[in-house]
Amino acid sequence: MFTLVMLRKIHIFILVLMTTLSAWSQVTNTQGQLLIKGSVKGMENRVPIQGVQISTDKGAYATTNGLGEFSIRAFVGDMLIVEGPELETVRHRIKSGEDIDILVKGYDGAVQQARQKREIANATTNLADHQRFLDSAEVYKKSDLEKSIDFIARSMEPLGSSGNKREFSASLRLLGEIYLYHEQYDLAITNFKDAMEAQESNRTKLLLGKAYVLNGNFESAVSILEPLVETKNMVPYQRVELFETLGDAQKELGILQRAQEYYQQGLLIAEKNQISPKEIDLNSKLADAFAVEDRTLEAEGFYQNSLDLSKKMAPERFVQESEKVADFYNQKSRYEDEIQIRKRNLNELKQMPRSSVASVGQGISNRDTITSQRINYKIANAYIAQDKLDEAIPYLEKSIVEADKDDDLVVQKDATRKLSEVYKNKGDYTKALESYQDYVAVVDSLYVRKEQEISRAARFNREIANTQNRISSLEQERELSQSKYSLAVTEQQLYEETSKRQKWIIYSLIFGIALMALTAFLYYRSNRQQKLANNLLALKSLRTQMNPHFIFNALNSVNTYIAKSDERSANRFLSEFSVLMRSVLENSEEDFIPLAKELELLRLYVKLEHSRFSDKFDYDIEVDQEVDVDAFQIPPMLLQPYIENAIWHGLRYKEEKGFLKIKVRQITADMLEICIEDDGIGRKKSAELKTSNQKKQNSKGMGNIKKRIQILNDMYKNRVEVSISDLHKDQTGTRVSLKLKKQ
Repeated sequence: MFTLVMLRKIHIFILVLMTTLSAWSQVTNTQGQLLIKGSVKGMENRVPIQGVQISTDKGAYATTNGLGEFSIRAFVGDMLIVEGPELETVRHRIKSGEDIDILVKGYDGAVQQARQKREIANATTNLADHQRFLDSAEVYKKSDLEKSIDFIARSMEPLGSSGNKREFSASLRLLGEIYLYHEQYDLAITNFKDAMEAQESNRTKLLLGKAYVLNGNFESAVSILEPLVETKNMVPYQRVELFETLGDAQKELGILQRAQEYYQQGLLIAEKNQISPKEIDLNSKLADAFAVEDRTLEAEGFYQNSLDLSKKMAPERFVQESEKVADFYNQKSRYEDEIQIRKRNLNELKQMPRSSVASVGQGISNRDTITSQRINYKIANAYIAQDKLDEAIPYLEKSIVEADKDDDLVVQKDATRKLSEVYKNKGDYTKALESYQDYVAVVDSLYVRKEQEISRAARFNREIANTQNRISSLEQERELSQSKYSLAVTEQQLYEETSKRQKWIIYSLIFGIALMALTAFLYYRSNRQQKLANNLLALKSLRTQMNPHFIFNALNSVNTYIAKSDERSANRFLSEFSVLMRSVLENSEEDFIPLAKELELLRLYVKLEHSRFSDKFDYDIEVDQEVDVDAFQIPPMLLQPYIENAIWHGLRYKEEKGFLKIKVRQITADMLEICIEDDGIGRKKSAELKTSNQKKQNSKGMGNIKKRIQILNDMYKNRVEVSISDLHKDQTGTRVSLKLKKQ
């Protein structure tokens, strides 16, 4: 009640305060200030002058429109300053709120018209220069990274003062594409984002999503691309690329079914619009996705589709797809099929012109994969996998020779090392040594080359960084020009008025937000306390339901001894049972107790049950040495119901003697696992034997446990995790796994 009254008072106070401050700011702002209107014209011909800068000595600012008119906030006594290009500066003291007509000497309307024409001509020239440099960057995009980036920078220079968002966005997008092609993914992402800030487009979003995928930012790719699925104005090719990229991201995230759905949607659009290259790509990617799931038949079907489609296009593309299929056969240990395909690819490469062979690897991540030396190397590996060493040697030798001829030191190194290993396995140690010496020589050459490449890469990265900084400076210049323009337009009408008003509004908002934050905090604290009280009440209720259930079952054991006239055993059982019950009652009000204490209770309970059902089961309680039982806390009586179920519903009905195993082991420094395993009749068989009343009671007991764990996890940040499964494949036995986090 108090909280509600206090909240109402706070809300009323905030409303009164904000109304008062707003009204006061209006009065303060307008008191004594005048809105001065006027015009600027040429003295000789009375022609209105556009673009003249009007300011006061107090900082107010305005610009004349196309009719030479202006309006500005000022006070009586302020100095009005009129200035502009090719104009003589005029100063005028404000004496009243009357309109002002300002005449300037020496103005000729033709001068302004000529200036406007020059500005239009310069803007047209700038745009033409921009497009010309952009086209040059496109030409050098794949062949010369340094040149293409330089042309991008030059394309942006003419736009520095114009602030044209569309042209800037085009330059930044092409720069991102250049970085993307040359695998500079971080820089590509940065420039695509900048292009999006300048002007959003579906094309830029698609490129940004692709860059995210290539850079391993799969969640970011999905978040930016999924909204585009609902876009209606996309051309078919862009929509195919959208579904393909989304499929790539989902596949890498391990969501294979979703990836397959996206690939198939893209494939339907590609087939409908006869986009053959994308048909091949999507069939191949669908095959890859099914292969990951070991769905061999589906994978082979889509691979065959990609082969059939690529065979109709160009030999280069057919070889690419064939190599993918060969890799698939290699993964499935179908080495003969793999060898057959790769030999066919070797023949295809021999029949291609040199220029075509060089382009075979284009469009794939590892561009030097499809070469004759690498294919020969893979054929040799397939023979080695089958222990056909003699067949592997000629292909390794061919691979070495061809790699040496093409200066491919990486393949030459791998093939030479593999040849040495083959000779060693054959027992020809002389040739093995010779091959190994050749391998060492190639490694030395490769090391020297890598050092040179690293040096060149470092120099080139510095040059790229300098160019990127230059581009960033141009972008900042554009943003500054836009800011100045926006500021001039804003100051024309609102300078003095808004400055004071905003100040008071900000103060009032800060105060209001502070009060609202306080109110929200009080409400949150009250709600949290109420939730805690409700949880504690629920826990107490659940414990009161669990304890009689435990007592009832334990007393059944005593009753059994009494029925058998075994007074000694009954007295012993009652003595141990009283110790157990005392500990249970002591801990019944606690949410958590030390694990060591819970294990003591557990040992005593299992001992009592075993004394009754000694002919039905044996047991073992195992605690790993590395487990610090004093460092962990566990809800009291949490394990007992699961052990009780194992004995009463699993082991008790087993014909032969069963076994109950309880094991405590450390998983991590902050987590341990408690496993309760029995080799009883299993959950399915037990359910079949239960009466309707037993099913109801068991369901209620397990339900209480689940509710209790749920409440405790909500209160203590997911400290307990329980899973139940069959111990054996024939659905006999039961395994309960309880994972406990350290507080």
